[in-house]
Amino acid sequence: MSQAERLRDIQIIARRDGRVGVEELAAHFAVTMQTIRRDLADLADQGKLQRVHGGAILPSTVANIGYQDRRDLNEPGKAAIAAACARDIPQGCSLFLNIGTTTEAVARALLHHRDIMVLTNNLNVANILIDNPHCEIIVVGGLLRRMDAGLVGTVTTQAIGQFKFDLAVISCSALDDDGDMLDYDIQEVGVSQAILRQARRSFLVADHSKFTRRAPARIGSLAQMDGFYTDAPLPPKLAADCHGWNTAVTIAGQSPRPLG
Repeated sequence: MSQAERLRDIQIIARRDGRVGVEELAAHFAVTMQTIRRDLADLADQGKLQRVHGGAILPSTVANIGYQDRRDLNEPGKAAIAAACARDIPQGCSLFLNIGTTTEAVARALLHHRDIMVLTNNLNVANILIDNPHCEIIVVGGLLRRMDAGLVGTVTTQAIGQFKFDLAVISCSALDDDGDMLDYDIQEVGVSQAILRQARRSFLVADHSKFTRRAPARIGSLAQMDGFYTDAPLPPKLAADCHGWNTAVTIAGQSPRPLG
């Protein structure tokens, strides 16, 4: 394998997992740790990764990665999260699904639900749920964000205020160590906050890559959420905080953490 191919694959692994380790990469590519350290240094010089002790992480940024790249990242993990979340969404309820590739996975997992009403500001969610004849779909208006077919802005926020729904299922771009849910677009953050205000119960769906990403705008705290669905164990402190907040944590493929 050439260095160029190795650098490409390292970036793919970093985007999938949020961080990479020198020892793990050396074993994966069957090269020396010194070779991997040089690779990570080159990627850091290019602004692709940020060096940390023992490896590298995705760099802090104020811009999200492209929509198609996000859609392709960790598809199996997102599908597992969606299936776990859908099992806890009752038949005959109303719910809101916001912008995000993981909420789109939840929409696909709801194709066999009956007598549900789904509100969304995500045209992709609406198009997915067209295939469920037992689902009533309401698309709230707003400014169309062409890059991901999301609707954002003041019109969207005001439209959401006209509804009261049983459940909000939202995603975020990053999750801070203290449990803060973060995003890149301040307009999208305002919409997510409006969704949470109008929901009787709220779930967050986010894969493990969000644990190591950083974004500048705060949506709110996991303390506000009734449930959090992910695909890997949380950092110990955050897991303990969720237990204290009575935020039920479900790791896809495992039993939910009991409240108490």
